[in-house]
Amino acid sequence: MKYIVSAGGTGGHIFPAISIINKIKEKDKNAKILYIGTTDRMEKDIIPNMNIDYVGIKMNGLSKNIKKIVSFVINVTKGTSKCTKIMKKFRPDIVIGVGGYITVPVVLAAHKLKIKIMLHEQNSIPGKSNKILSKYADVICISMEKSRQYFKDKNVVLTGNPRSEDVLKAKKIDKKEYSLKVTKKLVLITMGSLGASTINKKIIGLLDEFKTKNYEVLLVTGKNNYDDISEVELPKNVKIVPYIENMGEVLKFTDLIITRAGATILAEITALGIPSIIIPSPYVANNHQEINAKALEEENATFVIKEKDFDEQLLITKIDEILNNQKLYKKMSEGAKKLGITDSATRIYNEITKLYK
Repeated sequence: MKYIVSAGGTGGHIFPAISIINKIKEKDKNAKILYIGTTDRMEKDIIPNMNIDYVGIKMNGLSKNIKKIVSFVINVTKGTSKCTKIMKKFRPDIVIGVGGYITVPVVLAAHKLKIKIMLHEQNSIPGKSNKILSKYADVICISMEKSRQYFKDKNVVLTGNPRSEDVLKAKKIDKKEYSLKVTKKLVLITMGSLGASTINKKIIGLLDEFKTKNYEVLLVTGKNNYDDISEVELPKNVKIVPYIENMGEVLKFTDLIITRAGATILAEITALGIPSIIIPSPYVANNHQEINAKALEEENATFVIKEKDFDEQLLITKIDEILNNQKLYKKMSEGAKKLGITDSATRIYNEITKLYK
């Protein structure tokens, strides 16, 4: 079969798309895959480096700014025309949109040519692209049950986020690779690939508190913030890194995670059953991270702290409470696993085969 996959802008769209591609390659040895992304976002580097055929389309987001609205309309029109030509030549059996504005011209072209269309939504509240395109989709795969209400009268299937299956397959590595001790519990703090400078600064303010604890802390600063923090004198039980290439490897030996509520990381920690303390980003569309986090909170899998309410002492208290109360820890782990879908990529591939048949 021939597949066109499109996703762009953020890792939250791109990495699930990669997981879907990996599952397609695993199941369909003769698969031909073409990825359509933007000309200027992170997928333009990530995808070609994975030896996946790539075409870049100029595209921008939609906002209330009149100039950006005009630019969006122009780019959608031009992009749809270019995608139509690409599809007439490539002749895909199915087009898979995994989020981001780049999917708009791709899916519109597929609809125009009567090609089967699958959409995947990672968040509890769908992004603008998937809301716009849902009427053209033959099937919509959702990661969270809460999403279903936004796609009424459509063929909607709860598949989960395909990253959950990838994290379970991540290889086990020695904690020593991160200068960590096997005998100590690990608290992982990560606020996404770019990090969050405000949270990082508050975490640095806790170094004296961490010094006396019997657990270790691995702080992922984000690439943009590492230089500012790398010169700080750290206690022996605190390590910092700018970025973790394969988060799954580290999650395999993480006891507690402090994180944002991005769809990918939540899929990973629920698949593994890791208790968490979540600080949702207030800077995202429709406040979807807080909604994402509530799904875990309802199952007692996490403790949520809003960024405006963040308090260093509260964080320390909660870390100690979770790690030192075995009954609470088990309850949170079981709550996380209850939400975890461990065969998401397989479920998505099964929906692809149904469309093809």
